[in-house]
Amino acid sequence: MPEQNMVQALNTALHEMFADDPRVLLMGEDVGKNGGVFRVSGGLYDKFGAERVMDTPLAESGIIGTAIGLAVGGMRPIVEIQFMGFLYPGLDQLFSHASRLRTRSLGQVTVPLTLRMPYGGGIRAPEQHADSAEAYLTHTPGLKVLVPSTPYDAKGLLYAAIEDPDPVIFLEPIRCYRLGRMEVPEGRYTVPIGKARVARPGTDLSLIAWGAMVNLAEKVADKFQEAGISIEVLDLRTLAPLDKEAIGNSVAKTGRCVILHEAPRTGGLAGEITALIMETAFWDLKAPVARVTGFDVPYPAYAWEDFYMPNVSRVSRVVTETLKD
Repeated sequence: MPEQNMVQALNTALHEMFADDPRVLLMGEDVGKNGGVFRVSGGLYDKFGAERVMDTPLAESGIIGTAIGLAVGGMRPIVEIQFMGFLYPGLDQLFSHASRLRTRSLGQVTVPLTLRMPYGGGIRAPEQHADSAEAYLTHTPGLKVLVPSTPYDAKGLLYAAIEDPDPVIFLEPIRCYRLGRMEVPEGRYTVPIGKARVARPGTDLSLIAWGAMVNLAEKVADKFQEAGISIEVLDLRTLAPLDKEAIGNSVAKTGRCVILHEAPRTGGLAGEITALIMETAFWDLKAPVARVTGFDVPYPAYAWEDFYMPNVSRVSRVVTETLKD
């Protein structure tokens, strides 16, 4: 079984799906000859040609709108948005059309569209290249939102997304693209949509995270393990729909919880998860639920990035306070 990083796992999945299903195609800016900004689509253009791997104009609304039409017409389009901060001109297509067509048609029409995009900070990118705006998408009924944190999950979730009959937003954490390597099976396999993963079992506190924040949570767990404190790391993997059972079970077991995300705090998904914990595990709590997030400002220039992003020091401080209660 080959060892791959996330870019390689995603690229392998795309090559396999293109070969197996002629309905699968890819659209986006520089996805063809250049293979995408991070080379996730490398080699597809040369192997499958311009009719299935299409370089598009810089027009996110047009790209997504065209893909919606293709999906309704029976294809399995994959759209790559270069960075999440470039998505905003295309939100109307997602919110007004892709997310509503199943309901609008009383179930007669589905939109099997997969929208891939790199997101998040930590690589010293310029403005609008590091946004983490998943809350906009999880607030929209009709959209499924997936976020892998490992190469294995990246490939399995991408298969699940493309095979799903509904529109799926596939967020790829930039910091995880080449963070590490692990064994990734060859051929088709799926990771189920809507199921979280216990990345590390523990008994004293739950750290809930997704994307690049899972790696941060594991570093914090390592630090506290040296002091004899057992921290459970729950990787949500799917943000819409949330795995309510896994969240409730983890917090019921540990009695304490800290939620991590790099998006701004106000209206962030941590607030929704906290409310869910109140509904499912309130009587098991030994301390208030806490959160470590980005700040309520536009993502800063790279000189301030380390201050903006959650880090081991910030998370450890909040974990320590939560353990005191």
